[in-house]
Amino acid sequence: MEIKINKEIRNYKETIFFGLSMRQFVCAVLAVGVAVGLYFGMSRIADRETVSWVCIVGAAPIAVAGFFQYNGLTLEKFLWAWFKSEFLMAGNRVWKSENYYLEAIHSEVKKRK
Repeated sequence: MEIKINKEIRNYKETIFFGLSMRQFVCAVLAVGVAVGLYFGMSRIADRETVSWVCIVGAAPIAVAGFFQYNGLTLEKFLWAWFKSEFLMAGNRVWKSENYYLEAIHSEVKKRK
């Protein structure tokens, strides 16, 4: 009998159901729910092939959200960081150095005058 142990304890992910983490499982269930809802909602409006594509397109982003990780960030944390960097804190960042020694000399010269 062999038990696998991660070399790095921080890489441990607890599995809840079907080898999925809780986040992955919830996103998978939500994706299936969205696909079923779209199917029953659009089955009378469009033909079967169109409805199947709408179900796939509607459920795929939710399913991907459970498995997405970029540099340790989940999808919503990644999107918030991207939004902040592109819109909230966008623009040119000017770096201006301050010479404290020169300022001290100028203030001392002003005092002496």
